[in-house]
Amino acid sequence: MSTDDSNPLARARVATRLPAQDLDRARRFYSERLGLVPVDERPGGLLYRCGGAHFVVFQSTGASPGTFTQMAWEVDDIEAVVSELKRRGVVFEDVDAPGFRTRDGIAEIEGNYPSKGARGERGAWFRDSEGNLLGVGQPVF
Repeated sequence: MSTDDSNPLARARVATRLPAQDLDRARRFYSERLGLVPVDERPGGLLYRCGGAHFVVFQSTGASPGTFTQMAWEVDDIEAVVSELKRRGVVFEDVDAPGFRTRDGIAEIEGNYPSKGARGERGAWFRDSEGNLLGVGQPVF
C-alpha cells in the first residue's frame, strides 16, 4: 500500500510530544536513565533526536493517563537495551493478559504489520518520570 503523495500530511514528518509537569525532573530522567541529552531547547521544551526522528518533552499542566504507549523505540537487540536500561534504574512494566505476558520485562507478541516483513515483535514498556508510558520493540523475523 502506498501513500497519496498529494496529501501534505502523508509527506510530513511525525514528531511526538510528551507532557512533563516538572521539566527539570524529566530532563534528569531522560539523561540519567535513558542516556539522552536534548539537542536543543526553548523555554518550556526539550528537543531530543533519536535515529532520523525527534521528540519533544514539554512543560505542561496536563498529564498523560499512562494507560497506553505514547512513544516507542524500535531496536535491534531488545535484551541488550532492556538490560542497559535496567542497569540505569529504569523499571519495566509487568503485563499479564490473555496471550500477552512479559517475562524478564519482555513480551512476545504474535503478528506484525505485513509491510515490516516480520512474523512478530518483542516488546517492553516503562514509564518516564512524568508517568508517560514508553516502549521498546524488536521485530521478529
